[in-house]
Amino acid sequence: MEKLEALVHDLTAYPTEEDWFEFKANWHEPTVIGEYISSLSNAAAFKGRKEGYLIWGVDDVSHEIVGTDFNFHGNVKGEPLEHWLVRQLAPDIAFRFGETEITGKRVVVLAIPAAKTVPTSFAGERYLRIGSSKVKLAKYPEREAHLFWILRDGLPTAENIPASNQELSFEQLFTFYAGRGISLKRETFERNLGLLLDDGRYNLLAQLLSDNSGIAMRVSRFAGANKAARLISIREFGYECLLVSLGKILDYGDVLNDVQVDERDRKLFRKDVRLFSEEAFREGIINAFVHNSWVGENAPMITVYDNRIEILSHGTLAPEQTIEGFFAGQSIPVNKRLSDIFLQMHISERSGRGVPAITDVYGRGAYEFRENAIVLTIPFEFAEGLTITAGDGSMVVPKFDEEFRNSSEVVVFPDSANSDSADFQNRRKGSAERIGGKVAQNKSAITSYLSAAGPSSPRAISNAVGLGMSRTRALLGELVREGILVANGSTRDRTYRIVKEVPDGE
Repeated sequence: MEKLEALVHDLTAYPTEEDWFEFKANWHEPTVIGEYISSLSNAAAFKGRKEGYLIWGVDDVSHEIVGTDFNFHGNVKGEPLEHWLVRQLAPDIAFRFGETEITGKRVVVLAIPAAKTVPTSFAGERYLRIGSSKVKLAKYPEREAHLFWILRDGLPTAENIPASNQELSFEQLFTFYAGRGISLKRETFERNLGLLLDDGRYNLLAQLLSDNSGIAMRVSRFAGANKAARLISIREFGYECLLVSLGKILDYGDVLNDVQVDERDRKLFRKDVRLFSEEAFREGIINAFVHNSWVGENAPMITVYDNRIEILSHGTLAPEQTIEGFFAGQSIPVNKRLSDIFLQMHISERSGRGVPAITDVYGRGAYEFRENAIVLTIPFEFAEGLTITAGDGSMVVPKFDEEFRNSSEVVVFPDSANSDSADFQNRRKGSAERIGGKVAQNKSAITSYLSAAGPSSPRAISNAVGLGMSRTRALLGELVREGILVANGSTRDRTYRIVKEVPDGE
């Protein structure tokens, strides 16, 4: 009974009904119940769920518990309802009724196993749920064919669909692993990392980890609070190994995360305030990458407005993940193999702390569950006195936006921007050169500190040179690969020491 109550609470937490569950109050037409069993069984398989659900006693609009007097022990023309339904379902599926009481109101739950080898039919007809509508599957031949594909091969993932490009190279992947002290064997890495289909072709995961992934990964910036505002810039981080792109995006988060000076209530010391939580941004980006549905070759969308960052990952929660489990930190990755690689590379811990760390700062309201996407909103925290008016006087924006607009680090696109134009390429080259100069300065600062302080932890180095942890880790990895630093100790107590100096501006 407690499990049923928890299930109902979890399903009513969804903003709308999903394809694989339906709410009713007191309606109980036997024939239509049979059609719903077929449609929800097939929809559950379509979405990778183990079961679908038909629930009585819940309002289908407000999701309020209203109670029901539906009697599933009743008869249909003298035959028990359950037996009447079983007789007309093919193949036989072990659906089951259950009931519980929530806030003093009776609720009935019909749990319907997902279709296994063939679609479930009722009275000779196969049904499917599309949104909140129950339809005959035969009227949607493409969905029917896709359902048969899922029943044969499983839910489409980056692991079981082929790469769109089979001419792949992996030099960045080898370099990334080497930087963390792991040597990949060229003879076996494809199998060991799960990059091949059964027929020997590369899968989509291989494409994501290759030097030439062909997938755009962008951070877009707008001068206002929505996409109707002027587009300031688009920064491209994709078309290469996903692990490299991820590191660059995390580093770019440090660029965005301006340090402000809070003079309010100052007595002796001033307070430095970051624009947003570094940990929440890092966890949000990593979660978006590992839980994104990559099957459409669409990367997470990262959008920066004048008052917040939005991180959108495509797809829904992993099959068998619940909203309550999601917020509790129960880790069920959408991309299991990619999650394994993140764990191996110490990018993530799979400890379940990511979402709780975010909601601890910004609350559950930071997450929005859309029909086919999950959006995390990270609001900016402005210190008093560190806002300015935009050039047209129409809006208030953070100080770094003005610097951002005028900086050669940023590629600013006019409405008719052409990425193939000579002007665009020249600006992109100038941006890269300027960023490269800053990277060299930061590396020099790290080695100078280590020369004076001796072996130090990443946190000590980060505090000493004034960089965020994600950027510090990335630079330390590069310095190790370049033979300038060596790392000692396990992940938890790792320290870095200098081997040779980096000249200023190298």
